[in-house]
Formats: sequence, C-alpha cells, structure tokens
Amino acid sequence: MRLAVPSPIVLVRRQALCIGLAAIIAAFFWSNGQQINLNTVLVYSLMIGNLTIPSMNALSFLYWKRRFPYNWIVFFLVAVVLAPVVYAIASVIVWRFAPPHPQTLYHLLTTGWRFPVVATLVFSVLTHVFRITRNRLEQRNRELQQTVETGAAQLQVQEQELERAREIQQSLLPKQIPQLKGFEVAGAWQPARAVSGDYYDVFRLDAHRLGICIADVVGKGVSAALLMANVQAAVRAYANGAESPATLCTKVNLLLCENIATGKYVTFLYAVLDGEARTLTYCNAGHLNPALISQGKARSLDGSGAVLGVFPEWEYHDEAVGLGTGDRVLLFTDGITEALGLNDEEFGEGQLADCARDHCRLSAPEMNSLLLETVTNYCDGHFFDDATLLVIAAD
Repeated sequence: MRLAVPSPIVLVRRQALCIGLAAIIAAFFWSNGQQINLNTVLVYSLMIGNLTIPSMNALSFLYWKRRFPYNWIVFFLVAVVLAPVVYAIASVIVWRFAPPHPQTLYHLLTTGWRFPVVATLVFSVLTHVFRITRNRLEQRNRELQQTVETGAAQLQVQEQELERAREIQQSLLPKQIPQLKGFEVAGAWQPARAVSGDYYDVFRLDAHRLGICIADVVGKGVSAALLMANVQAAVRAYANGAESPATLCTKVNLLLCENIATGKYVTFLYAVLDGEARTLTYCNAGHLNPALISQGKARSLDGSGAVLGVFPEWEYHDEAVGLGTGDRVLLFTDGITEALGLNDEEFGEGQLADCARDHCRLSAPEMNSLLLETVTNYCDGHFFDDATLLVIAAD
C-alpha cells in the first residue's frame, strides 16, 4: 500500500473536514444524552480522518474498477478490515494526549469504540463517495473537452468549406462586366453570410446586345447558394441572341419546377440591353420592379410574372422601355431595400430611387458605389439578407 503525499491545500482541507465531522458527531452523541469530551472527539476525528482517507485511497484498487454492487461490497469489506487498525492507532494517540477521563489503554479500547468506529465508517464512505463524484466529474470534463475540440475542428472544416464555396460562388459572378457603346453597366454583390442566394450576371449576346439578369432564391446560406448555381447554369445554357427574355424565363421555370425542393422558389429578372435600338427588353418573374431614373424623375418598371419554380404552366411576357441620354436603370434585390436603420425602418425602394435621382449625373460605377455605401451606412453594415445592385447608365 502506497500513501501519496498530499499537497498543503489538500491537507488543510482534510483537517477542516475532520473538524467539521467532529462537531457533527459530537452533536449527535450529545443529542442522544451521552457524555462527551470535546478534546477526545477532536483528536479522534483528526487521527481517524488522517488515517482513513489516505488508506482508503491507497486500497481503492481493490474495489474501484469493479461493477456495482460489487464495488460497494468490497469497499465495505475493506473498511471493516481497516477500522480496527485505525481505531487502535487513534486510541493510542487519544489515550496519550486527550483521554475522556483517566483510564488504562485497555479500558479505553474496550469501552470507547462507538465513536471511533462510527467516525471511521463515515470517513470511509465520504472518501469513496468523494472519489466517485470526482471521477465522474473528471470523466464528464474529459468528454466535454473532447466534444468541444471535436466541434471546434468540425467548425474549422465547415468554415474552410464555406470559404471555398464563397470563392467558387464569387468566381461564378462576372469578373469583368462587358460594356456596350453608349451604355455603362456596373454591379455589386454583398452576401449576408459566407455564401449567398443572390445572383447577377451580365454577358454579351452579340456585338450590340447584352444579357442582364438578377435573381434571389428564397432563404439564405448553402442551400440557397446551391440552387442559385443551378439557376445560373440554366441561364447560361438557354441564353442566346435568338431567345427573348420571356422565352428564357419559361425554360428556366420548367427546369426548376421539375427539380426544385418543396417550398423553394426564385425571383428572377432577365433583360436584353440593345445598344443600337437603345432599348431594355425584360421579363420579370416575381422580382422587385426595376427603377428607371429619367429626366429628373423616378418610376417603377412594372410587368411582373410568377416566381420561378412554382407554376410550370405560367406564361411569361416581355416588356420594353426606351433609354434616353442620362437615363439610369436600377436592378436590385430585397437585401438593398429591406436593410434596417437604427429605427428599424427599411431603406425602401423610394429612398433608393430618390438617392439615384439626386445623383443621376454619376457614371454607373460611381452611382453603384454611392448607393451601396448609402445603404451600408443606413444599416450600419448589418445586412440581414443578401444584397445585390446593378446600375445601367445611358450616355
């Protein structure tokens, strides 16, 4: 049996426990009408506690790893065997330094056994219960630490995957927006999370026409981003110089109706900017109406159809508007207009159009930057939804 040397803090705590139990046991015997000697009780408690606790810890290998109830059976057997030894040693010390009254050692051993035996069993049980509790807490802490470390590792992997997904999604956006003579087109994309359900694209159809689209998937995060990637692939596959915006919307809608998950849909607007005819022909599939700034006035370009992915039989129609010198067209998602200010009021389509009208002489890139900066300042940079903005400027 090997007794470990306790640290000073553990030793002090053990003495405090011994003194506290001495008081409790003394009160118990006093309440039962038995005459007690406080010095005797105190010395007995200190001796029994300092003998029993380290001894039971050293002998714990006999019962510690056994299953219930065998661990408790062996424990009590060890305590019963240990009790006479502890009692004998403690009684010698008590007889020498704090006897209850003048008597021989033999008389003390044969008549004063009640308190020492009770104290020995109490200390033994407390030692065992404390060790069980401590072991369970340590095991729980190890499991919790392992869970935290596993969760942190998984979170790091997810963050890396999301960052990679963000990079892939950004690579799908136009790296350089093609331009037409007499027009400027600029775009900005601000995801609310690592990845976005918003999408815009500008691509050349022929020498004098551009295809322009903007879309917003219901929801946010990875699922919305995956669906948006499918929409982009479909648009790129179907868009060509021969397809009208309404025809393209019809084809993308049929594709999504066959494959989209229940409860999901996409708001979408596709437009063809004709540099020679100076017209914008568009089909709006449930998206926010574009804003036209012309001759110092702002108006909404109406003509909205059903969202994509819900009604496979829906018939979409084209709308067209002529663009004169100085005109500006704004295409945007609800992350722009629904940005909340300090008073929890939305930025709104009206304020967006008014801001564009007040700065209608700016170029498309300048106006795009100004409007996005204005919205960002309005919501203090806290976008609760993905925000996308396109500006078309007619020279």
